[in-house]
Amino acid sequence: MLEVIFLGTGGIMPNRERNVPAIALRYKGEIILFDVGEGTMRQMSTAKLSPMKVEKIFITHFHGDHYLGLAALIQTMNLWDREKPLHIYGPKYTSQFIQNFLNSGFFRPGFDIHVHEIGEVRLKFSDYEIWSFKVEHGIPALGYVFKEKDKRGKFLPEKLAEYGLSEGPILGKLEKQGQIEWNGRIIRLEDVTGPRRKGVKVVYTGDTEPCERVRLFAENADLLIHEATYLRAEDRGEGYHTTVGEACEIAKKAKVKLLALFHRAFRYTYDEYVAKARELCDVPFVVPKDFDVLTFKSGRWEMRNLLEDWQ
Repeated sequence: MLEVIFLGTGGIMPNRERNVPAIALRYKGEIILFDVGEGTMRQMSTAKLSPMKVEKIFITHFHGDHYLGLAALIQTMNLWDREKPLHIYGPKYTSQFIQNFLNSGFFRPGFDIHVHEIGEVRLKFSDYEIWSFKVEHGIPALGYVFKEKDKRGKFLPEKLAEYGLSEGPILGKLEKQGQIEWNGRIIRLEDVTGPRRKGVKVVYTGDTEPCERVRLFAENADLLIHEATYLRAEDRGEGYHTTVGEACEIAKKAKVKLLALFHRAFRYTYDEYVAKARELCDVPFVVPKDFDVLTFKSGRWEMRNLLEDWQ
């Protein structure tokens, strides 16, 4: 099961209604952070997410609303006697900026921090991959794809019966080895399972103006979290940002299953923003608030709010 937890959904500056960008992916006990705006540690505490379960942080770019929460997060980890390493990934200049950050004040973490300055790469981990791709924001900036590895098909009872197999250790051996010898026959895993099941795909753009690489990397995504800072093109000025209408069009072209409109400018109320999205979007979409959670179950998304859960 995968959970996408929106810790901060606004852009540029925080206000009483919402914090600046931070997204937590919770997967098999691990928490992966995408962007760490100021106040993220407080938001994590409210959401009852332990910073000690964070092993990887992916920064999209180095505008303050996307990374200034790192100091409080790292210092909290240190106060809690963290020992395991922390990995921070980001675009060009990440190493320089993080070192400057860590050297500020009378403080040095007591655990290892590994900084990875990346371009467009595919990072492979045990059960998932993270792909990075370049976006257009006027400075070095990346978007990210979380891609769960594809899973084997389900065991088919009629096929198991055909080969004389039953539930138990023998199926575990078959799954582990890929094939076994049974009753004088070689049986492959694909002989007794259905079609492979696609792993969930989540794409986060960070800040960007509309660009073709987002569409390419978001193709057929289960969830696209696309910045949609402005409602109207004239509000954008000279900023490298996307409007709600443009984000909806990209999601449509990429054939994504669900669009999350993110990074709302503080000039708009939530209701005003949602009304405009309903007018412009002809794809399934949500406008998440802080502490909203999207849970991927049985091939579909379910949405709830953590604060409402605890009332």
